[in-house]
Amino acid sequence: MKVRLVRNLSFEAAHRLPKVPPGHKCERLHGHSFRIDLIVEGEVNPETGWFIDYSDIDDAWAPLHAQLDHNYLNEVPGLENPTSEILAGWLWQKLQTSLPSLTRIVVHETCDASCEYEGL
Repeated sequence: MKVRLVRNLSFEAAHRLPKVPPGHKCERLHGHSFRIDLIVEGEVNPETGWFIDYSDIDDAWAPLHAQLDHNYLNEVPGLENPTSEILAGWLWQKLQTSLPSLTRIVVHETCDASCEYEGL
């Protein structure tokens, strides 16, 4: 049986978008309560009854959370222009080795705006 698991994670961070048109509101320094969904897919082990332990996902996330939480994203290498799209791709690159079953990342920058990335 194949399943899809979703782990909801979060971090708080400040950023600004340096490449938007002059006067755009996102050009100014501001912050978000980012919510990240890490989606993994795979076969359920018939002996254990599960596919992956959520703590394995948490372990893969922990160093990224430490790097991002309550920090200025523009100062993180690779996130100099930290749009949700670029952040999603950056997270994918950082997680794909430790979470080979990763199939999708969703970056929620507000309660009604998000970006989905599937490593294409």
